[in-house]
Amino acid sequence: MHVNEHTHDFTTWYGDGTDGSCPNTEQWARLFGLPADRPVTLVNLFKLRDVAVYPDENGVSGADAFARYSSVSIPAMQRAGGSFHYAGPHRGAFLGEEEDWDIVAIGTYPNLDSLIALYADPDYRAVYHHRTAACDRQKVFVCAE
Repeated sequence: MHVNEHTHDFTTWYGDGTDGSCPNTEQWARLFGLPADRPVTLVNLFKLRDVAVYPDENGVSGADAFARYSSVSIPAMQRAGGSFHYAGPHRGAFLGEEEDWDIVAIGTYPNLDSLIALYADPDYRAVYHHRTAACDRQKVFVCAE
């Protein structure tokens, strides 16, 4: 599949990224342009809402919404061939500017196809809205050679 086809599919599934809840078109294209045969590591930073934002559900905490997402996303990641180096609480900066995050998750995929398989997985796509509902803000760094 061509990079533009990937980008179109993923922006159709996840949105255009203008609200910060998912990658934007340029970020998807950059990801799909990585070398196919090299490992890819994602460093995820999450700040959870006190109360999740769902269009049709009230009273769910951000932590509970994130748990709904994680209960499906972790097995989907493993099926795709990915694994976590760390997933847990953020405890502050050791060097540099202090930032306020709740969760850090560092996951590695053996190659680009593995990461693409995660985001293409129908089960993963079906629970991604819980991540969006849970997170006040998020930042994901791509690390790859």
